[in-house]
Amino acid sequence: MKISATIITLNEERNIERCICSLKNVADEIIVLDSNSTDRTEEICLKHKVTFVKRDWEGYAASKNYLNTLANYNYILSMDADEAVDAELEQELLKVKEVESPELYSVNRMTNYCGKWIKHAGWYPDVKTRLFPKEGCFWDGEFVHEELVCPKELKTTQLKGHLSHYSYYSYKDHRQRADKYSVLTAQKMHKAGKRASALKPLLSGVTRFISMYVLKAGFLDGKMGFKIAQISAQSNVFKYQELRRLNQAK
Repeated sequence: MKISATIITLNEERNIERCICSLKNVADEIIVLDSNSTDRTEEICLKHKVTFVKRDWEGYAASKNYLNTLANYNYILSMDADEAVDAELEQELLKVKEVESPELYSVNRMTNYCGKWIKHAGWYPDVKTRLFPKEGCFWDGEFVHEELVCPKELKTTQLKGHLSHYSYYSYKDHRQRADKYSVLTAQKMHKAGKRASALKPLLSGVTRFISMYVLKAGFLDGKMGFKIAQISAQSNVFKYQELRRLNQAK
């Protein structure tokens, strides 16, 4: 089996080199689809001699589907720029390359939040299907939270090791990106005809905090667990406020 590693980027100079270097032993080619970065992303990618393609942003699913068409090999390893394959997962992927039968492979992603690895709050375990046949698989989702759709007859095997996810370097970064996804999710919900009552923003925020910090043991991650639950709750409030705004505008 040969593997095409695919990555979408936009101003990822902080992360992209780590991602590429973690793939060099397992990927037979690395393809980066860039949405017109203005930082050093292109320079870093070209230094590592990956295939680098520029294209205007069309959304997560559309961009990943286009990226898949650029792959020259039958299996695709889909990565985010802020992710990296750890040593154990690398060995697992090398073993998989000896197999030829069509199959799906999932990985367990572990998030590094402001320098701390998070093991609770619903962030771990975080199993994602990331290695899949090019034939018959595609990404679906118009706004956000794209999903991989594959033939139902394919079985899924979970690989050992971790996909290290260097997600947020500051609380501000977390809040900005969480709010960005909240807007996209509100748009998706609005298009689906969903509505929100006046109390929904507040109730959803309280519920989210209790779920992440208490029920999913976020408190075991200390201060970082509290901040994750707090910011997630605030962004949940914002999501339903935005949905109400869209409902009222209509």
